[in-house]
Amino acid sequence: MDGRIVVITGAKGGLGSFVTRRFLSNGDTVVGASRSIQSSDFPGESFLPLATDFSEPKSVQRLVADVVQRFGRIDVLVHVVGGFAGGTPLHETDEQTWTQMLDQNLNAAFHVIRAVIPPMRKANSGRFIAVGSRAADSPHKNIGAYVVSKTALVSLIKTLALENIDRNITANLVLPGTMDTPANRAAMPGADRSTWVSPVDVAEAIFWLSSDAASQVNGAAVPVGGRDV
Repeated sequence: MDGRIVVITGAKGGLGSFVTRRFLSNGDTVVGASRSIQSSDFPGESFLPLATDFSEPKSVQRLVADVVQRFGRIDVLVHVVGGFAGGTPLHETDEQTWTQMLDQNLNAAFHVIRAVIPPMRKANSGRFIAVGSRAADSPHKNIGAYVVSKTALVSLIKTLALENIDRNITANLVLPGTMDTPANRAAMPGADRSTWVSPVDVAEAIFWLSSDAASQVNGAAVPVGGRDV
């Protein structure tokens, strides 16, 4: 698997930074795409930063076109970009929060799919891996907009898998539980972190889905829940 061209969206976030370092450690060339990102975030010749606004389809199209022009192909696309908002029941959820969750967790993935699948189909090869949430397994109260957006993401990726079987492209998701990141610790200072998931383990699951060992895994939503089963 050495020498692959890997694009990672949300490459410098709480999970994205672990995912980026994991692929770099494998010897892959990593294109890190985030709203704000620079070479110094991951020093080394194998890392290329490309600032991208995932709420804008044209920005995503430019990202993919730039990578294909530079390297000729995209072997792996890891879509980490997402967001969280909640705290109210559905009948008290404002339209801004509802739209925000759909934009960050569903529409952004759709924009990436529209941009990256055509060159993958042309190459007759590719891996698409998205980051969902354990919350997609079942409804949770007071975070309805988030749950709906992540549940829809699962259906989106499974449909993507079905539509591209003929071109040797796999599409899968990981569904992490609450991850032990600085942001989550700050947001939930009194929480029991014993069931939280290490982002290192989530990154490892993502990497495995990109590997030769997972070549026959397609349309899967892989839970990464640690002790939370």
